[in-house]
Amino acid sequence: MKRLLILHIVGALTAAMAQGATNFDLAAKATNELTVELHRQLATGDDNLCISPYSIESALAMTYAGADGETRTEMARVLHLTNDLGVPASFSALQHSLEEMSAKTTELAKQSKKFGGPSEPITLHIANRLFAQKGYQFRDAYLSLVKQNFGGAFEPVDFIADPAAATQHINKWVADQTRERIRDLIPLRALDKTTRLVLANALYLKAPWANEFSQNATQPEPFFIHGGGAPVDVPMMRKTDKHFGYARHERFTVVSLAYAGNDLQFLVLLPDEINGLRALESKLTADMLASCAKLEKRDVDLYLPKFKLEPPTITLAEKFKALGMNSAFDKPQGSANFDRMAPRKPNDYLYISQIFHKTFIAVDEKGTEAAAATAVAMMAGSALRSPPPPPI
Repeated sequence: MKRLLILHIVGALTAAMAQGATNFDLAAKATNELTVELHRQLATGDDNLCISPYSIESALAMTYAGADGETRTEMARVLHLTNDLGVPASFSALQHSLEEMSAKTTELAKQSKKFGGPSEPITLHIANRLFAQKGYQFRDAYLSLVKQNFGGAFEPVDFIADPAAATQHINKWVADQTRERIRDLIPLRALDKTTRLVLANALYLKAPWANEFSQNATQPEPFFIHGGGAPVDVPMMRKTDKHFGYARHERFTVVSLAYAGNDLQFLVLLPDEINGLRALESKLTADMLASCAKLEKRDVDLYLPKFKLEPPTITLAEKFKALGMNSAFDKPQGSANFDRMAPRKPNDYLYISQIFHKTFIAVDEKGTEAAAATAVAMMAGSALRSPPPPPI
């Protein structure tokens, strides 16, 4: 199978926006805007692409809260954070809304079980944490803001004494939060003695379909891969149901599958032509994703591949620089400004060195299991340059 277009966590955000709650609209819309732009940066080859823009945006929103000056302006533009004062509260509201959606399905599952319906609720776990160098002078106001709005606990570690042990500790935390689905998020030797902070987001989702597929209906069927060539046989699930969301657009079709509780959905965008994926990708917009949350219910005979993707860690620094977020990475040297996070000094200031991201997704007859994690690594920089040698 070549490249899935949209990861289901986007469905969570489009569904949330459809409910009309304005307190988290900023965070949801910003995430969907970033979805489109990151997709265009990353979907350049024929390989599968699996990302969680919500995880990436959440980790960078925590980072943005500590930015100042031109660095803050650039990050706001790239991350589509238009209302400066409302950003932390909006992400807090979005996270709480998603968690409440999960909690609601627990009660629905109890009632459904009495009548022989689906008995499994949606399991959703979202966690944020700041892994910070022991003894480094972080601003109390920043730590309080992240704790209050993102639930991001502050945990001292010692990058200076043992960066490898700190890396292992962070990776174990991520694995624990994602039920072992995301392991080794940060590669060995990616952090060193100059690392001062890692801002981490981890999420785990296990969501049963509102109406399961029959395992007996799953049969090998041909699947056309991106880039042409002969189709390959894959396990193809099949279900005819009048509760699928459905819409026809110019040269592509959209289908939505509801999970338990009907607040979260999985979106499928299918081009009409076998080699029409590139053209479809070029039409993607955040407004299109939002509109997919409100599809008309139709009777659909759906064939959907059963699949699992476990891509390796990807690094995103160059992608965000290409989008215009340069000073956060201290380009040019001395330009990074995270003074709201820690006092900025000429010979000791913070900048982003790298952004690590990793995902997992499995879709079968019962539903979807997925996980994602993002780590923003920040290092200590110095704008002081050595004086030129004396003339001879």
